[in-house]
Amino acid sequence: MSVRTLVKSIQDIMRQDTGVDGDAQRISQLCWMFFLKIIDDQDQELELLRDDYRAPIPPRLQWRAWAADPEGITGDALLDFINDDLFPTLKDLPARTPRTRTVRDVFEDAYNYMKSGQLMRQVVNKINGIDFNNLSERQHFGDIYEQILNDLQSAGNAGEYYTPRAVTAFMAQMIDPKPGEILFDPACGTGGFLTCAIRQMREQHVKRPEDEARLQAGLRAVEKKQLPHMLAVTNMLLHGIEDPAFLRHDNTLARPYISWGKDERVDIVLTNPPFGGREEDGIESNFPQHFRTRETADLFLALIIRLLKPGGRAAVVLPDGTLFGEGIKTRLKEHLMEECNLHTIVRLPNSVFRPYAAIGTNLLFFEKGTPTEQVWFWEHRVPEGQKAYSMTRPIRLAHLDDCAAWWGGPQRQGRVETERAWKVSAEEIKARGYNLDIKNPRVEEEDHGDPETLLEELTNAEAEVVAIRDQLKQILSEALLR
Repeated sequence: MSVRTLVKSIQDIMRQDTGVDGDAQRISQLCWMFFLKIIDDQDQELELLRDDYRAPIPPRLQWRAWAADPEGITGDALLDFINDDLFPTLKDLPARTPRTRTVRDVFEDAYNYMKSGQLMRQVVNKINGIDFNNLSERQHFGDIYEQILNDLQSAGNAGEYYTPRAVTAFMAQMIDPKPGEILFDPACGTGGFLTCAIRQMREQHVKRPEDEARLQAGLRAVEKKQLPHMLAVTNMLLHGIEDPAFLRHDNTLARPYISWGKDERVDIVLTNPPFGGREEDGIESNFPQHFRTRETADLFLALIIRLLKPGGRAAVVLPDGTLFGEGIKTRLKEHLMEECNLHTIVRLPNSVFRPYAAIGTNLLFFEKGTPTEQVWFWEHRVPEGQKAYSMTRPIRLAHLDDCAAWWGGPQRQGRVETERAWKVSAEEIKARGYNLDIKNPRVEEEDHGDPETLLEELTNAEAEVVAIRDQLKQILSEALLR
């Protein structure tokens, strides 16, 4: 049975359980079970390779102890073990090592939704069909896991944690992280930027075991919510990250802005901070007065600028509202352009984040240390023959190949203005009040006509509608009197 067929069969079993309600709960249930199997497979390999290795999970709770035997405990006995022993123990696991802390953080807010011990045993036996120490199986399952994460788009609010892989891969390629650089995602969701950065480094820069060690030592991430944190940790294990303890379950913004010291500065920030939301009361007080707002994306942008080392670089997804917004947004953009070289803005169409967001988004690329002199804009367009991106026809990495070809290498040399690319000086942006919502000058704005004429036409049309309605009423009245 293929891994894809196996995962589908697991989901079909879960659909029969009365306790699992909807995609979000099914994915959460799948995730903690996959996590336990993956980490146990990894532990068994590490125990063979290292004499002093100690697994983070107590022996009786390890997957191999209670789940590996297909004839093992089932029914109410299995449910009682999971609800009354497994979960309580892992939630209170002493954080003796970073790996034990990772297990505890994953289970901190996890929940067993299944109510049938027989169905639970069926799921467990199916999961036993995957060997996560088999490289080809793990890689194939990694692709399936990506599809599971993609399924979050139809799981209600859970969709907010997913950034299209084409976008994350493109941003990682343009930033081109290298082993030894400190890479941080302060709102990592399910870990999409991390996995793309890992893949980029392994394909382009990892040549020796020490390169891989430096890659893994340089990763940093935080996720506020439990479900995406659990998904992200599992994602890291699937991508061969031995110790995902760097991925903290916390709120990056809850820490005072001034408390981030120079020793915590990073080389790279790759992120899609939550936007359109509001932080809880009091969070904004962690920031300087001139940056205080409850708009999450604005607070993250202020913090990202602070966290970058001199020469550090960032790629950030931000909504159109940040580009044209005033007040605090204006002060933020002025601060960004004074502290960093905002060299490129890639403008994306509204449909990229559908179905759970249909607003214009932008990819901002900047480097800390020198003020902005000019900003290059690139307008990404939906492919010909397609009106918009959708769940069935999403954006693909190949759709961004033209932008990558235009980019101009590591130093962005040789860029030229085209029908899709244009540049604007910092002086002009300042004169615009730091409004970065600058349209493509080579695309003529659609002429909607003179407003006075349009208003007159609307008034006449409304009068015609009223007259026709009166005629219909007259006709109906006469018909009723006959």
